[in-house]
Amino acid sequence: MTDAPEKKKLPGSLSVDARIDSWLSIDAGETVTLKTGKTEFGQGIKTAIAQIGADELDISLARVRVQEADSALTVDEKLTVGSESVQQSGVAMRYAAAQARQILLQKAADHLGLAIEDLTVEDGLVSSRSTNRQVSYWQLMAGQAFNAEVTGDVAPRSPESRRLAGQNVPRLDIPAKLTGGRAFIQDMALPGLLHGRVLHPPAYKTELLKFDATAIAKLPGVVKVVQDGRFLGVIAEREDQAVRAWEVMRDATAWRELPSLPNEDNLADWLVSQETHDWLIDGGTPVDGPIPDIVEPAGASKTLEAIYTRPYLMHAPIGPSCAVAQWDGDKLTVWEQSQGVFPLQAALSCAFAIPAENIHCIHAEGAGVYGHSGSDDAAMDAAMLARALPGRPVRLQWMREDEHRWEPYGSAMVIGLQASVGAGTKLLDWNCDIWTNVHAGRPRAKMDSAGFVAAWHREKSLPPHKPADNQGKHGGGHRGATPLYDLPAMRIVKHLVKPHPLRVSSLRALGTFGNVFAQESFLDEMAHAAGQDPVAFRLAHLKDARARAVIEKAAAMAGWDPAKWGKGYGQGLAFHRYKNNKCFVAVVVEAEVDEAKGSIVIPRAWIACDAGEVINPDGAANQLEGGFLQAMSWTLKEAVRFDATRITSLDWESYPILTFKDAPEIEVGFVARPNDPPLGVGEGTAGPTPGAIGNAVFNAIGVRLRELPLTPERVRKMIVAERRG
Repeated sequence: MTDAPEKKKLPGSLSVDARIDSWLSIDAGETVTLKTGKTEFGQGIKTAIAQIGADELDISLARVRVQEADSALTVDEKLTVGSESVQQSGVAMRYAAAQARQILLQKAADHLGLAIEDLTVEDGLVSSRSTNRQVSYWQLMAGQAFNAEVTGDVAPRSPESRRLAGQNVPRLDIPAKLTGGRAFIQDMALPGLLHGRVLHPPAYKTELLKFDATAIAKLPGVVKVVQDGRFLGVIAEREDQAVRAWEVMRDATAWRELPSLPNEDNLADWLVSQETHDWLIDGGTPVDGPIPDIVEPAGASKTLEAIYTRPYLMHAPIGPSCAVAQWDGDKLTVWEQSQGVFPLQAALSCAFAIPAENIHCIHAEGAGVYGHSGSDDAAMDAAMLARALPGRPVRLQWMREDEHRWEPYGSAMVIGLQASVGAGTKLLDWNCDIWTNVHAGRPRAKMDSAGFVAAWHREKSLPPHKPADNQGKHGGGHRGATPLYDLPAMRIVKHLVKPHPLRVSSLRALGTFGNVFAQESFLDEMAHAAGQDPVAFRLAHLKDARARAVIEKAAAMAGWDPAKWGKGYGQGLAFHRYKNNKCFVAVVVEAEVDEAKGSIVIPRAWIACDAGEVINPDGAANQLEGGFLQAMSWTLKEAVRFDATRITSLDWESYPILTFKDAPEIEVGFVARPNDPPLGVGEGTAGPTPGAIGNAVFNAIGVRLRELPLTPERVRKMIVAERRG
């Protein structure tokens, strides 16, 4: 008896489902539907999938329809996170479409009675090279299933033979957004649609003292007032009526708030003083065991240490979280803007104690996500309201203060660094200690706890999930903490702060923003201490050719010139390889600093990126630019404000973000590597941006700013403190 041959490992998400029919279909209307389990939320995955599939199938983009994540129609690709979509879904589509084309060619050869080598394809029309005979994909199998699996034996097109991948293609999701069409879940309209609002408690720890639905129920257009414990909501015929009812409900409801939050002014001290669970980070992974002490290396000529901080940060989407839900008997349909329809389906199944197959989750794009925002909560809120009126769809949208107060934030961080340089201007060691809460808190399939605000507040409540740290390689709060630089000794320690006073979860790039801000700022400090140019100092500690290339490219794009620095003007550079296995990115900014006002202006920025094969250069540049602008906003403006009982950042005045007038001119340049595997870019600029800004400020005025955000008031205080020594 011989052993069965080992099954070939398939690339990307084909390891989840290798059936061609799970990835694409040849439709009756002379179109092709490409299916992805990933969700579009502005990163351009729909367009990239269309380019990849159209290339491999030899069809025009005009024939392509892209089906996004739908728990009844697409592969379970879990969450759209970590800049993984092209590597997982895109690569799977490339191989599935290549094999589908081979099957179609064989069908055409059989149909025409010709050899497959005699056939060519143009826009789905299969033609003979030697005769005038033709047959189209749609004549061969429109509406029929392939009933075959991807084997991985059919090679996709070579890079030089691709027509669309690698080219700038207009984004499929943009036209509706530009023309005011139904681009987002907030725009959804269904027959019989009702509108809902939920009145969330004003603080994390509250008691409901008074609520009377009588007056609310009599308001114009109100169809139903819903109360389930502290879950309070209203459903109306029109959205303006629901908002008016919500306002009356808010003013007529009394709560008792209980203090539970630390002193915001001493947040960094609070974080480092709490009980922690500590791990040494080895090769990007937390390991149990004793934490080594910091020992100054022999031969150290200079040793520096510094502490960097970042506050709690919001997703703060321009479009508040929204969902539509409808119950039909014990079947629930939810249209939502989550980053994962299948994880949401599983979590809702537990929250409502019904089988997962009774829940249909359909993704609809929302106006800003990039992590675990309030979108999953909106889905639960919508389902709670719709359950009171079976058979009618209910559209639920959070109010702005709900979004700012109840969404899960990105965790605050304190990063302590110490390093020594020897007589030869090389770093001798690197020590990093990180204090932070968890960076994950999405709803999970748990019967004894829930990740939804509504489940915490209803009569038969479930407690929040216990904070679960991301222990994966380069995950959670230690993401971005392991430098790519060649350092002789690294000691990186993660101190997971056990108390979690604010609701926290995944925000774009997780711990990368804080860690790389600290890492790249401190590297600059060490360069100056060693009397070295910051670019030259980095290159002296880097053997990786791809890393060196993006640093050199960014410096060249920006016209790097230390001779121009000073008197309020400076350039700054920072580098990072996201997750140590995604895109390589170097950022240079120029800063103009007014010391008296404490103001920082960023007129221009340059981004150099190596992302391997780039499917849509314009789309990839969009991602790098968008990540830069969001990180610039975090760096200069954003921080969650709170007092002893409640969040106080409830609007755009108390939580300001970057505006159009603040945005710099941005130039993006790619290091062309079409023969290398694609690398995710969506979070690539989140880490280098704050470091580049901080370094530019130092080169402009000679003051190192270590506490984010760099608001004018804080900048003035830090300048005064540093000038005084």
